[in-house]
Amino acid sequence: QVQVAESGGGLVQAGGSLRLSCAASRIIFGIKTMNWYRQAPGEQRELVAGISSGGSTNYADSVKGRFTISRDNAKNTVYLQLNSLKAEDTAVYYCNVEAYSGIYWGRGTQVTVSS
Repeated sequence: QVQVAESGGGLVQAGGSLRLSCAASRIIFGIKTMNWYRQAPGEQRELVAGISSGGSTNYADSVKGRFTISRDNAKNTVYLQLNSLKAEDTAVYYCNVEAYSGIYWGRGTQVTVSS
């Protein structure tokens, strides 16, 4: 059974940094795109950043210049470096894996930014 597990969330002051990690295991036929989404209370889940197997990246306008997504294909792991954090970045961050065998989600990791 495929497993997707996030880590690295926590409480940080505004202006601070965090690094999120997401490891996917038991993926048989390979991974296409790995993405980070987030969902704040009362809001819809939104795409934060994505990275293809070739390293192409895309970002939500709200995080451009502050967040950086990267990936280790050998480890089926994706990272999200969060810098210059703002209170409005507070949300549960979810890892999304688009594999050839299907689409998989992690359970999420909480990021809380205090102002």
